[in-house]
Amino acid sequence: MTDGEIPKPMKSTAVALLFFYILAGCNLQAFSQVNTLQLDATIPLPNVLGRIDHMAFDSRRQYVYIACLGNNSVEVIDLKNNKAVRSVKGLKEPQGVVYLPETNTILATNGYNGECDFIYADSYTKIKTIKLTDDADNVRYDSIGKKIYVGFGTGGMAVIDAVTLMPLTEIKLSGHPETFQIDKRAHKIYVNIPFQKQIEVIDLGINIVSGIWKLKEAASNFAMSLDETNHRLFIGCRLPAKLLVLDTETGKTISSLDSDSDVDDVYYDRRTKQVYMSCGSGFLDVFQQTDANTYKAIGKIATHSGARTSLFIPEMNKLVIASPAGFSAHAFLLIYNIIPLPN
Repeated sequence: MTDGEIPKPMKSTAVALLFFYILAGCNLQAFSQVNTLQLDATIPLPNVLGRIDHMAFDSRRQYVYIACLGNNSVEVIDLKNNKAVRSVKGLKEPQGVVYLPETNTILATNGYNGECDFIYADSYTKIKTIKLTDDADNVRYDSIGKKIYVGFGTGGMAVIDAVTLMPLTEIKLSGHPETFQIDKRAHKIYVNIPFQKQIEVIDLGINIVSGIWKLKEAASNFAMSLDETNHRLFIGCRLPAKLLVLDTETGKTISSLDSDSDVDDVYYDRRTKQVYMSCGSGFLDVFQQTDANTYKAIGKIATHSGARTSLFIPEMNKLVIASPAGFSAHAFLLIYNIIPLPN
C-alpha cells in the first residue's frame, strides 16, 4: 500500500456507504410524512416466520386476525392492549381470513389444499371445513346478504351461507381471482383477475360474470378498494406500479397515478377521502381524493421491506400494516392512528 492509498476494507466500506446514501437520497427525494397518519404502536410477532397474507377485524373483541401463510397459522392480536394473544396452528398456507359474528367463528382459507376452515372464536377449535378444489384465497363477508365469498382455484368464486356455514353455489371466472370487492348498492362484485389483465364483474342477481373490463394502463392488478358513493374502484397494480381509479358504471379509467412497487392492499377512507396503499418496497403511499374525478399523491410513510399487506379499520380509525420477519428482525405489526383532517 502506497502513501495516501485507502486500505481495501476501508475502500469497500466507503463504496458501500456511498451506494447506500445514493439509494437513500433517491428515497428521501420522494419521501414525505403524511400528517393524517401517526404511528401508535409496534406489536412484535417473534414466532411468526415466512410470508404474511391478509387480515380481518373482530369488532366485538377488538382483535385482528392475521393469515400467516408461511407460518401455517392465524395469529390473534389484541388491539386494546397491543399484544399477541394466540396462535392458531395446523393450517395449510392460510391466505384469507374473516370474522363471522352470526356464528362467532373465524374463517381461514388455505392455499395449499383449498380448505375453508371455520374456527370457533372462543375456544379456537375447528368446527367445520369446506373443501374447494384448490388454492382458496381472498374472502369477503356480505353482512347484508349473510353470505361469504371465497375466490379459489384457476377461476372460481364459492358462495357460502354465513349462518348455516353451508356451500350455496360456485361462480365461474376466467382465471384465478385475487382481491375483490362487494358493491352492495349495485348488487355486484368486482374481481381482480391479474393474469388476464382484467376485472370481471359478477351480477349477484344471477351469479354470473356480466362484464369484463380490460386494463390498458397497467397489469398485475392484485389490490382493490371501493368508493360506493362516488362509483369509483381503486386498483393497485404492480406492472408498472400504479393506482388506477375506475368508474364502476362504465369500467373506464378516470385517473392513473404512479405508486411504489409490490402493492398488495389498498383502502379508501370515506372520512378523510384518502386512499392508502401498502407496498412491499417499504412504503405506505397516500393519495387524496379532491372529487370523484380528481386525485393526487400527497406523500408516503416509510414502513419496512416486504410489508405489503395491511388492514384499514374505520371503526377504530386505524391502519394496520404487517411486516414479515427479515434477516435480522422478527415479524411485527405497525399500528397507525388516522387523525381527522382540520375543518
